[in-house]
Amino acid sequence: MTNADFTPRVFSGIQPSGGLTLGNYLGALKRFVDMQNAGTHECVYCMVDQHAITVWQNPADLRNNTRELAAFFIASGVDPERSILFNQSQVPAHAQLGWIFNCVARMGWMSRMTQWKDKSGKNSENASLGLFGYPALMAADILVYHATHVPVGDDQKQHLELTRDIAAKFNHDYGVDFFPITEPVIDGPAKRVMSLTDGTKKMSKSDPSDKSRINMSDDADAIARKFRKARTDPDPLPDSYEGLKDRPEARNLVDIFAALSERTREDVMGEVQGMQWGAFKPLLADLAVEKLSPISVEMTRLLDDPGEIDRILGRGAERAEEIANPILAKTYEIVGMVASK
Repeated sequence: MTNADFTPRVFSGIQPSGGLTLGNYLGALKRFVDMQNAGTHECVYCMVDQHAITVWQNPADLRNNTRELAAFFIASGVDPERSILFNQSQVPAHAQLGWIFNCVARMGWMSRMTQWKDKSGKNSENASLGLFGYPALMAADILVYHATHVPVGDDQKQHLELTRDIAAKFNHDYGVDFFPITEPVIDGPAKRVMSLTDGTKKMSKSDPSDKSRINMSDDADAIARKFRKARTDPDPLPDSYEGLKDRPEARNLVDIFAALSERTREDVMGEVQGMQWGAFKPLLADLAVEKLSPISVEMTRLLDDPGEIDRILGRGAERAEEIANPILAKTYEIVGMVASK
């Protein structure tokens, strides 16, 4: 079988760890909405709360962050009727298939994961077993829906490659063509949004300087102020995108402008070539306020009714189980587990 034999389906998830930024919006949510609106794939989107607890989470914060992330999905344009939206822990098939994949994946594969090395640090023996093994659960998140495509950032490519390895090894070990070899979707001008104070670093909620990022909770004044004060260089904008090759801060702002305006980089450069930063930054600030402020306002409205958010997630979990449970049951059958009830 090839991926063409499977229902075209997208899966992606985000950890509810708080501190949502413009990077989350342009690198993930906007792309999720675009894929939903394209109508070519069934879309399954998830708050991966089980991944979040691979490092300590305050329980109250985890609940709040999960609802905030759900509000972010919806406010950004993910329609719970057109897409399936839920939190991971409410669909047990994720963890159940994750155990099967723990037994398929190899220790060597896991130990080479860059994020394991980065997050465990020098004292890896004190890191949780979940942090070491979570790429197998990520593979289960994807493959329990037979997802054919996953929108990923550059920092997640390695984990998707592991998902492909697990699928291929399972299929080989059991002599089946059961799991698809999932394809990454890596596109868009701002798939990796960089810091507003250092264009060589990714925009991050953990940066000590709040000036380095646009928070999705920022009001219009804060958004405009941060873009106007964003680090740049003394030169005007060139006549081609190639001219930004060695200008990381300038390139980042142009990428953000292109992504927010839903235009190509080249189209943007044709408009702004020769422009000084004193003219370009206000354009970017106004565009960002226009696009982001309505999301922030709608998130606030949604979070005023957490019960409704929970009902949306519950319905999404029911729809997710309609896909996941038969795939899990067939996996158990392939592995040789007795179905006694």
